[in-house]
Amino acid sequence: MVADKGKKLKTTEKGEEENNSETIDEKLVLSIEKLQEIQDELEKINEEASDKVLEVEQKYNEIRGPVYDKRNEIIKSIPDFWLTAFLSHPALSELLTEDDQKIFKHLSSLEVEDFKDVKSGYSITFHFNPNPYFEDTKLTKTFTYADDEGATKITATSIKWKEGMGIQNGVNHEKKGNKRPATEDSFFSWFSETPEKDDLDDIHDEEADEEDFDEEEPGEEVNEDMDLDVNNLRA
Repeated sequence: MVADKGKKLKTTEKGEEENNSETIDEKLVLSIEKLQEIQDELEKINEEASDKVLEVEQKYNEIRGPVYDKRNEIIKSIPDFWLTAFLSHPALSELLTEDDQKIFKHLSSLEVEDFKDVKSGYSITFHFNPNPYFEDTKLTKTFTYADDEGATKITATSIKWKEGMGIQNGVNHEKKGNKRPATEDSFFSWFSETPEKDDLDDIHDEEADEEDFDEEEPGEEVNEDMDLDVNNLRA
């Protein structure tokens, strides 16, 4: 009899444990479902906030435009303004070869323009005075965000070099104490290289070591630095 009572007690305890476990699991599932509902609500609010921010950004882009135009007119009266600005910049200064610097003496203005829908992309346009190097008076590179995954379509002006002029193939040399090598590729190779950028490229760039940098395509380094400093170039 004692043994039977002990057996019944253990069976009862086991049943209670299973019931408690089921109750805990149900509560956990309900909590997770409620948490997801709240997260969905937050995401909806964030999307609405992003739309409002974009509306404000578009509005003030239009207001800034005439101010940038006035600033450009003053800049045109300052000799070698853009050459000096690039050479004074810690990242962009490394992108200009000696020959590029000669061409930059003819750069009259630089324009960074967001698309009307700022989520769609932007363009960077370099305006040049008549010069002995190429026929173009302006060179443009356009970055169009192709999808929500971060892929970017890149198009650029094909430079019409004058006879005897053009991009020289440069050689990368290691710069002491610097992970990235100093480049001798012409800045203007940036207009002839239009790679498709997506998340895989971004991941590759982040994980690249010194050997990876030696394998970069001409113009890729310029793309990275110009993208990083696009806001500093607005004028």
